[in-house]
Amino acid sequence: QLVRGGREPRLRTRQLLSVLGCLAELELLPDYAARRLGHAYRFLRQVENRLQEWADEQRHSLPEDEEGRLRLAWSMGFPDWPRFQGELDRHRRFVQGQFEQVFSAPQSDAAPESAGPLAGVWEGTLERPDAEALLAREGFARPAEALQLLEQSRMAMAPKLGARGRARLERLMPLLIAVVGDAPQADETLPRVLRLLEAISGRSAYLALLVEHPMALSQLVRLCSASPWIAAELTRHPILLDELLDPRTLYRPPSREALERELDERLAGIGAEDLEQQMDVLRTFKQAAVLRVAAADVVGATPLMVVSDHLTDIAEVVLIRVLALARAHLGARHGEPMLGSGAKARPAGFVIVGYGKLGGIELGYGSDLDLVFLHEPLPDTARTRGPRPLEAPVFFARLGQRIIHMLSTATPAGQLYEVDMRLRPRGASGLLVTGLDAFADYQREEAWTWEHQALVRARPVAGDEAAIGAFAEIRRDILCQPRDPARLAAEVRDMRARMRAELDRAGPGRFDLKQGAGGIADIEFVVQYGILRWAHDYPDLVRFSDNIRLLEGLAAHGLIAPADAGALADAYRAYRRRLHQLTLQEQPARVPDSEFRAERERVQAIWGALLGAAR
Repeated sequence: QLVRGGREPRLRTRQLLSVLGCLAELELLPDYAARRLGHAYRFLRQVENRLQEWADEQRHSLPEDEEGRLRLAWSMGFPDWPRFQGELDRHRRFVQGQFEQVFSAPQSDAAPESAGPLAGVWEGTLERPDAEALLAREGFARPAEALQLLEQSRMAMAPKLGARGRARLERLMPLLIAVVGDAPQADETLPRVLRLLEAISGRSAYLALLVEHPMALSQLVRLCSASPWIAAELTRHPILLDELLDPRTLYRPPSREALERELDERLAGIGAEDLEQQMDVLRTFKQAAVLRVAAADVVGATPLMVVSDHLTDIAEVVLIRVLALARAHLGARHGEPMLGSGAKARPAGFVIVGYGKLGGIELGYGSDLDLVFLHEPLPDTARTRGPRPLEAPVFFARLGQRIIHMLSTATPAGQLYEVDMRLRPRGASGLLVTGLDAFADYQREEAWTWEHQALVRARPVAGDEAAIGAFAEIRRDILCQPRDPARLAAEVRDMRARMRAELDRAGPGRFDLKQGAGGIADIEFVVQYGILRWAHDYPDLVRFSDNIRLLEGLAAHGLIAPADAGALADAYRAYRRRLHQLTLQEQPARVPDSEFRAERERVQAIWGALLGAAR
């Protein structure tokens, strides 16, 4: 209850048997264990009641005299003491076994006798040369630096600790120092873990979790060693420590369907008007889901493309629920703008369109969401049908504002996503939510070529079926327009040159994976040029929005040589794989100029062949 109650309202009850049932439903205890613990609890409570009923006093010990034993056995429905004792012992053995499995380390808050010299390192009772020598033997390459970090952390945490927290920390630190010493890059891992401990030191329940669950401690060190990004996420959101308890789920990101079920279960117990709690649940859900993806990534359990698939699934599941919650909240107050009349009337459709990495199914860690909000066309006089009617454009504008608020507002549980709305018609000066008819007119009459390039990687990610279908039709019509090849190539080249001049931050001897010549953006522009150039003749090219399948389509029609398409796809995957690695190491998207030299040259050669002159 203490570990999970912050995110599971159903666990915030005093009724133990109800809690056991919830723990089984949430798969925090096996079904059979919850059932047998319930049986044992009822049995033991009944024994206690019988003991106290006899003398009408608070008594918890079993009788030692023969008459008292026989009386208790009969009162419990047993003919004699041995048969009663056999049943009692059976329950006790099971409860004790479950206890030992859940609390796999000794529960005393006293420092363990086996902590030995490492306890002295933490407590500062060893002479400095002896402490440094011990740290060196434990695996630290820079023991003097490690000792200084430990001393600084001890002083930083001391004011936050009560007696219990201090005892738990004294028990934890020798274990932690030993585990960190065994980790790869122990000297880099130690400050990451210490920052986390300083963040949680005022909440001794988290210290107890690490003391009492050696598996959680080992996974914490493993992940902090592998990625400073993961270490920072755990420090910002200590509730994620709970995810470390079971490595079977930690390194196995759930499927799209499992994500949907999990989020629905988390939101089920929250009142429809409790927006703050809904926002916190969405945040902890997203953080836990992304942590599982990152954990699987850093240990090599998940390929690059699957990592992006998982991260994109998480974002889409969140967006679908955010839209549903926001619309339900507004609808309860104002009703819905309706299309049609009578029995055929239905709420006007709304769609969230994902652009960029979200649209291309290529989200990375920390990616923001490029979004556009569209709604089905309505008459100018349309209003919502509810207790406090609104004009339809006002309703949809408020819906868009609420979606952005739920996604981007920082709460104590953090932020869901940064949202970028600049790709909507007319950018920052345009309406937050646009009618589908106005969107289509803008794309046909006013949009620049770069906006059509962006549309190549756009797709609906949440919304009503009718609005989703209408957007897909508009996208297909716009992308399949005939275009002058020479003018298109010139405009694409010009936009790419301006982008590189503004955004390439490589510097001497470095290569910017995203914006450098021959990098990710060049590949994306080649693909977008190909789609806009040939979609009029081959409409099936616009079926997908991700670069790899778009390249496959261009190659299938012989518009790009299969070898060139394969080279672009391989380079694209290699760049993105390296980008993921750098993000997890909290490094910028730049590498030494010597990396990817062959890939960059091949990309530039293909660029020159396609866009160097009109074909």
